Parts: sequence; C-alpha cells; structure tokens
Amino acid sequence: MSFDRRTPVDPMHGTDRTGGRRTRVAAIGVGAVVVAGLLGFGSYVLLERTASEESRADSGTQDAKQGEPTGQEKGDLIAEPVAGERTWDAKKLTRDHATTDVSYPMEPPVGGDHAQAWLNCDGVVYKKAVRNVNAVHALEHGAVWVTYDDRAADDEVRKLASRVGSTPYTLMSPYAGQDGAIMLSAWGKQVTVDSADDPRVAQFLAKYVQGPQTPEPGAPCTGGIDG
Repeated sequence: MSFDRRTPVDPMHGTDRTGGRRTRVAAIGVGAVVVAGLLGFGSYVLLERTASEESRADSGTQDAKQGEPTGQEKGDLIAEPVAGERTWDAKKLTRDHATTDVSYPMEPPVGGDHAQAWLNCDGVVYKKAVRNVNAVHALEHGAVWVTYDDRAADDEVRKLASRVGSTPYTLMSPYAGQDGAIMLSAWGKQVTVDSADDPRVAQFLAKYVQGPQTPEPGAPCTGGIDG
C-alpha cells in the first residue's frame, strides 16, 4: 500500500481562497470606477464653473461697452452737426495759467485762462463740485466735461456716470446754477441735453473727446489733481 506524502488540499478551503481573490478584485474594480467617476464629476464641475465665470466676465465687458458706437457709427456721428450746440471762437479763448479764480462769461466754462493743474479726466466721476479753473485745463487737453444740477433725476445721473466711467478723456461733476439739467462742455463747445439717453450725448462725445477743437491734443488726463 503506497501513501501520497503530498499535503492534502481541503476542497472547501481552496474554494474560499479563490472566492476571496475574486472578491478583492471586484472590490478594487468598483473602487476604481468610483474614483474615476469622482474625478470626472470634479472636472465637470470645474469646467462648468470656469465657463460660468468667463461668461460673466464677457457679459460685464459687453455691458461696459454697450451703447458705445462702432467705427462706422462714430464716423456718422462726427459727420452730423450737434443740434442745439453752442460754439465760441477758439481764438478768443485765452490759455494763460492763472494763480487765482477766473471769471468766465459762460457757465460751465468752455475755455479761457485756467489753473496750472488740470483735473484728472480719464473717465472720472466727481461727487462734489470742482473748480472751474482746473476743469478748463482738462478741456484744453481734449476732455469732455459732463455736468448736472439738482433738476437731473437720480437714474439719469447714474446713467451718465456709467457712461463717463467707461470713456477716457471725460469727467463729470455736479454744477449748480447752469442753464440746463444736463450739459456737456468741450473746449469752445457746449450743448444742453434732455436726458442721459439723448442721442446728442453719444454724438458730442464722439466729436469732441480728443476732437479737432483740442488745443493740446495728446496731453494727459492723468497726473493732475482730484477735485
């Protein structure tokens, strides 16, 4: 009688070991799927958030530019005269620097002697009245000065402020005692408008921001004083 000296294998034990391996493999597979799903979901959320932020940024840029004329539109605006515009002879508007306040023949002034320091006018909205002599120097540099008094409604003032804030070489301030509720002034040029939505606002800005009336084209609108 011969004996098999190899260690006998328990059939039930062998089955358990194989089943355990299968269970571990299955668990690893499920875990991998879950991790992949989480990574994919995270990427999707990140992409969606980025796209949303970019969309908001683009929307803000478009809002800031909304209402600004295109090249062709600006050309058309410049070509047409501004209805109701008043003009002063530029040769009679002196340009000396003054050390004291100046008495101007028009309110707001559109030119004449002025302070050595100009008002910062790179789309600056002043909440309080500014000195004429500093504002006139800004006009000499090609700025357009938007003024209003207490007859202008709050929403009109907000619209004007938004437009000025996005337009280089402009400034805005309250001005008591002017003829109209809303007025726009450039060097030797001035117009009174009915509202912030009056088409003459866009026309006046197109024609006179650094326009041909500017005595010192290219002069800065920064580096001056704030009120």
